[in-house]
This record gives sequence, structure tokens and C-alpha cells, in this order.
Amino acid sequence: MTERVVVYGRTGCHLCDDAKASLERLGVAYTEVDVDTDPELTAEYGDLVPVITVDGKEHGYWRVDEARLIKELGGAPR
Repeated sequence: MTERVVVYGRTGCHLCDDAKASLERLGVAYTEVDVDTDPELTAEYGDLVPVITVDGKEHGYWRVDEARLIKELGGAPR
């Protein structure tokens, strides 16, 4: 089953680590994709990482808007 939330990031990215920590604190399951493993993803996301998507749509980049994310997910995660 594919996770609803995907974090597109890269190794050594402190903002990526912050975004993942926010998701973990909220109890939100996510899939992580390293953009540097795919030239197309690197070209698409470049310096915007982390990019967070919900159900395939861009939620945002650089930081997680926790209140908006919970709203997009339909309420508090279990």
C-alpha cells in the first residue's frame, strides 16, 4: 500500500530531517524518496526539497504546515 504522504528529499538535508521529524511527531506515516537517485526528480525538485505531497498533490516545500497537513489528511492521524 502506498502511503498518502510522500517526502521528496535528499541525504544530508537538514530541512528534510525537520520535515520528517514533524511528520513523525504528528504520527503521520510517509514514504521517503531521495531525489538524487533520479535525474528527473533532481531536475523537478532541485533546491525545493523537501517537497511533501499528500495523495499525489503538492502540500508544500521546505517546511511542513502541520495544521494544514492534518486538515488535508481529514483530521488527526491515528
